[in-house]
Amino acid sequence: MTSVIPETPKHKKAKALRPGARRPAKELCSECGLCDTYYIHYVKEACAFLNQQMSELEQAAHGRDRNLDNPDELYFGVHQQMMAAKKKDPIPGAQWTGIVSSIACEMLDRGLVEGVVCVQNTKEDRFQPMPVVARTKEEVLAARVNKPTLSPNLSVLEQVEKSGMKRLLVIGVGCQIQALRAVEKQLGLEKLYVLGTPCVDNVSRAGLQTFLETTSKSPDTVVHYEFMQDFRVHFKHEDGSVELVPFFGLNTKKLKDIFAPSCMSCFDYTNGLADLVVGYMGAPFGWQWIVVRNQIGQEMLDLVQDQLDTQPVMSQGNRKPAVQQSIPAYDQAVTLPMWAAKLMGVAIERIGPKGLEYARFSIDSHFTRNYLYVKRNHPEKLADHVPEFAKRIVSQYKLPE
Repeated sequence: MTSVIPETPKHKKAKALRPGARRPAKELCSECGLCDTYYIHYVKEACAFLNQQMSELEQAAHGRDRNLDNPDELYFGVHQQMMAAKKKDPIPGAQWTGIVSSIACEMLDRGLVEGVVCVQNTKEDRFQPMPVVARTKEEVLAARVNKPTLSPNLSVLEQVEKSGMKRLLVIGVGCQIQALRAVEKQLGLEKLYVLGTPCVDNVSRAGLQTFLETTSKSPDTVVHYEFMQDFRVHFKHEDGSVELVPFFGLNTKKLKDIFAPSCMSCFDYTNGLADLVVGYMGAPFGWQWIVVRNQIGQEMLDLVQDQLDTQPVMSQGNRKPAVQQSIPAYDQAVTLPMWAAKLMGVAIERIGPKGLEYARFSIDSHFTRNYLYVKRNHPEKLADHVPEFAKRIVSQYKLPE
């Protein structure tokens, strides 16, 4: 009897693009890493900037797409619950309290996964991303702290498949997770867990250096930074000190063009296709915002629930006047004198949006800006690329031409 040799999957016959080669999404490429593997075979369908398919992928990942008539789902995507949380015993050196790292470590410890796709940094540069498949807690902890640059997380997918790994946790941002979801069935996994973080305004490594040198008093000692709910950028330095810079005092003229075109064209700030999302944007200052999107996400959260202090999400203030004012200010690259920026920051912190309303402020500000960017730079993509939920959000505001 003649044995039948299984046919090699078509994607394994594809060739990854060489480093530096122009990607199919061209200037809109987010460098997610898919094209660095033989999964480039699926790029026309999988790439968030070639084929916007949020609704279809939400149905596949969560069993349904978001209810656009539900104000919370319109903004934050499909979810079962949201909460604010922080670890009772924070992980030393974590950017926040270490919830993401704790979940990954627990999953490895309990044998729920064989590996974790996460991002360490190179030995030479704390901000240069180095995607890895972590197999130990030590390797996971070496990836703590955000890398605020474009990162090819999916470049390790070939390594995952060739290793024979069947249970995997992937930590990533929206553009990476859309591509991952699109090729999920081709990975040969028995179980995939997706832990997402919200993401906006990434830059190249060179762009990051421009931002640090333009904004911080000591760019070479910055360990990490974040745009926080108090309308200030928080820079943490090597000596443990924290430097605060008001949003409204940033040098917009110098910084306006450093953000990646992919980020200026993105409408998945809240990582709508992850099972569980951990960020800060919808939580009170000092807390993390957790969004459980489906049962897999709940299982992941349950692993660390007893390690957390939690409280319900809250919402306060009115974002809309501030958003409407910010649209022409950004468009015209307005920068306030530092004394005025500090005063405005103090005033907005006291009476401005908080909790979920701050999250909506941030989403509105970026979606209106990004809608204008796509309209002006890629008008042929506007109708198909902008998801329906983003169109509804943007329609609340008057935009310049």
